[in-house]
Amino acid sequence: MARYALLSLLRGMLTLVAVSIAVFSLSRLTGDPRDVLAPENLGAEDEAALTAKWGLDKSLMEQYLSFVGNALQGDFGPSFKYPEETAVSVIAERLPKTLELGLVGVALTLGVGIPLGILAAARRGSWYDRAARGLALFGQSVPEFWLAIMMVWIFAVQLAWLPTSGHTGWQSILMPGIVMALFGVAAMLRLFRSSLLETLGTEYVKLARLKGLSRSRVVWKHALKPGAIGPLTFFGSVAVRLLTGATVVEIVFAWPGVGLLAYEAANARDFPVVQALALMTSAAIVLMNLAVDLTYAWLDPRVRLGQKAAV
Repeated sequence: MARYALLSLLRGMLTLVAVSIAVFSLSRLTGDPRDVLAPENLGAEDEAALTAKWGLDKSLMEQYLSFVGNALQGDFGPSFKYPEETAVSVIAERLPKTLELGLVGVALTLGVGIPLGILAAARRGSWYDRAARGLALFGQSVPEFWLAIMMVWIFAVQLAWLPTSGHTGWQSILMPGIVMALFGVAAMLRLFRSSLLETLGTEYVKLARLKGLSRSRVVWKHALKPGAIGPLTFFGSVAVRLLTGATVVEIVFAWPGVGLLAYEAANARDFPVVQALALMTSAAIVLMNLAVDLTYAWLDPRVRLGQKAAV
């Protein structure tokens, strides 16, 4: 197990290195940072001083190594859009709002999607199963921006039940939370249903039924754990998306989180904030994938045993 975890961690570190190269390169391809930093009619001496201050007079390799070294210390420099604040402090100010919204999305995804998927598999072919499949199809097909706009028009404009945007209280989190969670609920429902149906058709489950065990006991005791292996992998990516912010949802609802911040920083060419957000999101994805890999190996010992045999 330790060897398997070490290999997974190594893959994650290599991924972060590749992401850092991509983030640094793409930020330079969008243009010269001095176009954002330097005011108009800047003199030659002042421009040279500005270039030296930001290290833009060095080679690209030296700039990249300096960028990585500073990033490892959590230093991405001051924000271009908010010069009085650092990139990390700007993100830290917005992050709690995104985590608040993301936790609501994760709770709805787990609390609604998994039970619905389990019940749909246990009652295959019933009206409940057909309704659950319809919900899954709707949730994975409808565009988030359209659903968000429709909910604002119905519940905020027409009925005046909820605020249209912003972060003004617990009511303001309902619509963006539901919109963010709908895709995850639909995906977990569909995956749990299909995975459990496959597990319920295996020989050891059939044997448990022949022994006279009740349907609920067969599902919860014998089929649920192996049936959760497939959906678990997908949930990792869903959780990262929810906890790191959905840009479209935050833009529509003007939710003051990191998703909206990423949009604003990209428009303002605020390189330090964009770079910090990209690396932090990538690190969160790597950590979540590592947790998923370890949990996957715990649920299915064949994974870690196969890994040991291959090494």
